[in-house]
Amino acid sequence: MPADIRTARVSDIDALVALETTVFEADRISRKSFRHLAETDTAIVLIAEAAGRLAGYAVVLFRKGNAGARLYSIAAAPGAGNGYGRKLLHAAEHAARDRGCRSLRLEVRHDNDRARILYEKNGYRLIGELAGYYADGATAFKYEKPLEDGAAKTGAPTVVELRRA
Repeated sequence: MPADIRTARVSDIDALVALETTVFEADRISRKSFRHLAETDTAIVLIAEAAGRLAGYAVVLFRKGNAGARLYSIAAAPGAGNGYGRKLLHAAEHAARDRGCRSLRLEVRHDNDRARILYEKNGYRLIGELAGYYADGATAFKYEKPLEDGAAKTGAPTVVELRRA
């Protein structure tokens, strides 16, 4: 089933928290943080919605005066299928380009092979690692993708809405 990608609204927070609890065992985004992220101008929370249900989300952070954006978190509902992670990743890149960013960076657990493969297949390159980054002491790998020439390569989905609702 195709997904619509849109910006999160405050009314999405319960569903975001439920997905966060389902997908992540630790290092979770809190309800308060989701609310802040959905309301601030220095972040965008993108929602993948299919058949009226939350299929996934991506959070992108921006800093004034910085040409890079950071993919803070991304999650797809278990069993959602249909490439929602990839669609959200492309929408995050699109949102960063729309804000004038020239690169997108992220951190991912060293043992999250599925996510690492997704990033590498979509043009991200390993740029470093952070030992003990996660609450359980796991190492994070740092990835980056330049966005100047990424538009044609990503096949970014049409974003229903990238403005605050």
